[in-house]
Amino acid sequence: MLRWQIQAGYVAVPGSANPNHIAENIAVFDFSLSGEEMNRIAKLNKHQRYENW
Repeated sequence: MLRWQIQAGYVAVPGSANPNHIAENIAVFDFSLSGEEMNRIAKLNKHQRYENW
């Protein structure tokens, strides 16, 4: 999801205190999603916001 947000032009602000999760969050910059993958993920839109502040 993080890769999709970045590639779609959204500002993504991931956060974690877990070193493994931090490493996973950084690892989204060494690949990209195909156009088909981007569209398939976009179709999952439930028109709900992601944040829970």
